[in-house]
Amino acid sequence: MTFYDLNLSKPLLSALDDLGIKTPTTIQHKSFAVMMSGKDVLGIAQTGTGKTFAYLLPCLRQLVFSKDKYAQILILVPTRELVVQVVEEVNKLTKYMSVVTLGVYGGTNIKTQIEAVNKKVDVLVATPGRLLDLTLTGVLKLKAAKRLVIDEVDEMLNLGFRPQLIRIFDLMPAKRQNLMFSATITEEVEEFINNNFTIPTKIEAAPTGTPLEQIKQTVYSVPNFNTKINFLQLLLADKSEFNKVLVFVDSKSLADDVYKKMSEIYPNEIGVIHSNKDQNFRFNSVNKFHSGEFRVLIATDVIARGLDVAEVSYVINFDVPQVPENYIHRIGRTGRADKLGNSIAFITPKEKKNFTKIEALMNVEVKAQKLPKELEISSILTPDEEPKIVMKNVLVKTPKKENVGPSFHEKKDKNKKVNIKMTRADQMRVKYKKPKKRAQKKKE
Repeated sequence: MTFYDLNLSKPLLSALDDLGIKTPTTIQHKSFAVMMSGKDVLGIAQTGTGKTFAYLLPCLRQLVFSKDKYAQILILVPTRELVVQVVEEVNKLTKYMSVVTLGVYGGTNIKTQIEAVNKKVDVLVATPGRLLDLTLTGVLKLKAAKRLVIDEVDEMLNLGFRPQLIRIFDLMPAKRQNLMFSATITEEVEEFINNNFTIPTKIEAAPTGTPLEQIKQTVYSVPNFNTKINFLQLLLADKSEFNKVLVFVDSKSLADDVYKKMSEIYPNEIGVIHSNKDQNFRFNSVNKFHSGEFRVLIATDVIARGLDVAEVSYVINFDVPQVPENYIHRIGRTGRADKLGNSIAFITPKEKKNFTKIEALMNVEVKAQKLPKELEISSILTPDEEPKIVMKNVLVKTPKKENVGPSFHEKKDKNKKVNIKMTRADQMRVKYKKPKKRAQKKKE
C-alpha cells in the first residue's frame, strides 16, 4: 500500500512526495479510514511509528476553508518541545495548502501569543496550561474546533494535566471528533478516556510495551556509577560509530553530573537538556543536536517525548528508568522510520529489579553482555552507593512501678495555709510542738 491508495488530496500527496515518504506505517493506514469516518479514535502505537502523521493526514484532508478566525483543529501536547515539533510537521504537510498553523506554550511572553491568536488560525498546537490562559482571558475561543487531538495521553496525565484537560473539554463544542494517541495505555488512561469520551475506536499498531523490531538492545551489568562514567567515556571515544547519541538519565541533577564529567573529556561535543533549563537553552541544545554540532545529548525522561531527531545512532540508558514504559520511549528515539537502531543499558545490581519489570512489559529477555576488557572498573563509590551501617534501635523497657503511693502527699504543718485566726499562744504551740510559757518573775 502507498499513500496514493488512501483518499488524500493532491496537495498532501505532493508534500509527501517532497518528503520522500511513499508508504504509510501500520498506524497510519489502520487509522486513516476510521478517522475519516468521523469516529472518535484511541490510537496505540510505539514511539517512532508515525503517530503524528497518522492524525495529521486525515485532519488536514478534511480541513475546509472558513472565514472564522478561530482554529478548526486543536492539538494538545505535553511539552513545548513537542509543540514545536508538531508545528514543523504540519508545515511540512501543508506546503501546498493555505493553512495557518500556530504553536503556543508557557514560559514565553503571552502578549506575543495573544497578538498571533487574534489573527486567523486554522491549526492550533498547544500545551494545556497556556491554552487555558489564552482562553480564560477571552482572547481565544474554541467554538470553531471540529477536531481535538490529544497526543501522548499518558504523559499528559503523568504531568498532572487532568484538571486542565477537563476544563478545556467544557469550553469546547460538544459535537466534535476526539483523536487520542499514545505509545502506552495504562489503567489510569483507560479510566480517563472512559469517563470523558464515548467508547472511542481502539486502533493498536502494536501491543503496549512491544519493543521496536528494528532496534538492537544491548545490556551490560556494571558495579557502580563511576564505572558507568568510564564505560560511557569508552563508548564515545569511537566517534564514527557513536556519531549521534542520546544519553538518558533519571534525574536533572544526574544529567548535570554526567554532562560535567563528559564535557571535560569531549568539549563542545556534549549537550544537556532537562526541565530546569530555560526555554532558549533547551531549544538551542536540541537544534545543535539536530544540526550535528552536538554529537551527544544528555536528557531526562520528561524531555524524551518532545524529541524527534533523525538518524540517532545510539540510545544509551545511563540508568534504568523506574517506570518501565519510559524505557520504550527512550529506545524509540532510535530506529525511527523503519531504520535500524541501537540501544545500550547500564545496569547496576540495585537496578536489576527495575529492568526485570521492563523485560516483563516487553515480554523479551535481554541477556547481559560481557564488559570490554579495556574498561576500567572503578572501586570508588558515591555517597548513595556506600554501604549503610544500620544500627538497631533497642528500646529499653521501663520497669513497671508497683506499690506506689498517692500522687499527692500531706503538707507539713508550717506550709499549711488556712484561713483561721490563731492566737500567739496557738502559733507558738504549733511551731514548738508545746505551749510557750513566760518565765515567772523573780521575787525581790
